[in-house]
Amino acid sequence: MEKKFPYRKAFIIAFGFFGISIIWPIINTFVPIFLQAGNPEYERQLLETGKEIPKVVGFGLSPTLAFFVMTWDNIINVFIQPWAGAKSDQTWNRFGRRKPWIMIGAPIAAIAFIFIPLANTVAAIMIFILITNFGMAIFRSPTVAWLGDLFTVEERSKANGIINLMGGVGAAVALFGGGIIFDKLGRAAPFVIGAVLMLVILSIALRYVKEPQKLETQVEVEQTSVWQNLRSVWQGKNRSGIYVLLAILFWFMAYEAISTGMSSFAVFTLGMTPGQASIYTTLFAAALILFALPSGLIATRIGRKLTINIGLIGLVVLFGLGYFIVQTPTTLAIILIPAGMCWALVNVNSLPLVYDYGDESKIGAYTGLYYFSSQSAAILGPVLSGALVESLGNQYRWLWIFGTVFMALAWVAIQGVRQKPDIETQPNA
Repeated sequence: MEKKFPYRKAFIIAFGFFGISIIWPIINTFVPIFLQAGNPEYERQLLETGKEIPKVVGFGLSPTLAFFVMTWDNIINVFIQPWAGAKSDQTWNRFGRRKPWIMIGAPIAAIAFIFIPLANTVAAIMIFILITNFGMAIFRSPTVAWLGDLFTVEERSKANGIINLMGGVGAAVALFGGGIIFDKLGRAAPFVIGAVLMLVILSIALRYVKEPQKLETQVEVEQTSVWQNLRSVWQGKNRSGIYVLLAILFWFMAYEAISTGMSSFAVFTLGMTPGQASIYTTLFAAALILFALPSGLIATRIGRKLTINIGLIGLVVLFGLGYFIVQTPTTLAIILIPAGMCWALVNVNSLPLVYDYGDESKIGAYTGLYYFSSQSAAILGPVLSGALVESLGNQYRWLWIFGTVFMALAWVAIQGVRQKPDIETQPNA
C-alpha cells in the first residue's frame, strides 16, 4: 500500500519558509537602488529617453561597487551556512535539533534589517546588511535541513515543491506589498513590517514543527568542515555530486545577477519607480508560486534531472529574448511570468538532487554544500554582472545576456550527472 504523503507537516514547515522569504526580496529590490540612486550617468540616460528621474535618496555608487556591496552578505553565508548546517546535525537540547539555531539567528537578523533603510552612509548600511545576513545565515541551513530530517527520499521533491510554493508566496507578498508600502509610507516601512512578519511566522513554525529526537538514518558521525565534505564528494565513486554542485553554481550565478539587477534595470533603464519595480517583479514570484508544487509532481513522475533540463532550456531562451524585447513594463511582464515557471522547475528540484548524491546520515552537511554553491554564486553573479554592466556603458540590458550564458553553462554541467546506483529504482531520482 502506497504511503500517504504528509501534506500537513509539509505545509507547517513551508510556513516557516514563508517568513524567511519575506526578507530577501526587500533587500534585493530596494538596497541596490539606495546604493546607486543619484549616479549622474543614470540620470543622463533617463533624461535622454524622456523618462522621469526617480525621487530616491541614495549614494550614487557605480554598478560594480553597488553589486559588490550587495555580495558582502553572501560572503558571510558561504562560511557560516555550511558550518551551521553541519553543526546542527550534532545539536540536541530541550528545544530540539534545528530550532535553537532559528531562535538565535532570527532576532539578530530582524533587528539589523530594520536599520538598513535608516543608514545615512555606505559604511552604516553595509554594517546592517552584514549583521542581517549573519543572523539569517545562522538559521537558514538548519531550517532547510528539516526537508531531509522529516521526509523520505520519495517525498522530498513534492515536499520541496510545497516549501517553494510558500516561499514564493512570501516573496510575492514582500514584493507586491513592499512596493505599495514603499511608495505610500516611505523607504523604512517595508523593512519594519517585513521584520515583524518574519518573527511572528517563524514563531508559529517553531511551535508546531515536531522534530524527531533521533533520525532513522542517524549514526554518530565525525564533525566535518565544508572543505572535507567537498573532498568527500570529489573522491566519491560517482562524480555526479560534483556536477550537481557545479550546475547549482552556474544557474544561481545567472539567477542572482538577474534578481539583484532587476530593480536597477526597471528603475534606471525603463524609468519605473522603486515601488513599481517591486510590484512588477512580483510576477516572477507569482509564476513560481503557481508552478512550485507542479514542479515537484513533474519531477516525481519524469525525474529530477529531466525536469531541471527543461527549466534550464526555457530560461536560456527567455533571457536571450529579454535582451531584445524588454522595452516597456508590459514586455518585462511577458518575460518574467514564463521565466518564473521555468525557474520553479529548476529550483524546486535543486536541493533534493543534492541529497540524492549525498549521505543520509549527514543531511545538514549536504544542505551546507548546497548553500556553499548557491551562496558562492550569489557573490560571483552580481559582481561579474555589475562589472559587465559598467564596462558596457552602464547599460543594465546586458544582464539578460549574462543570465543567458550562465543558464546555458548550467545545462552543460547537468549533463554530467549520472544515476546513482542505490536510487536506480526511484522514479524521481
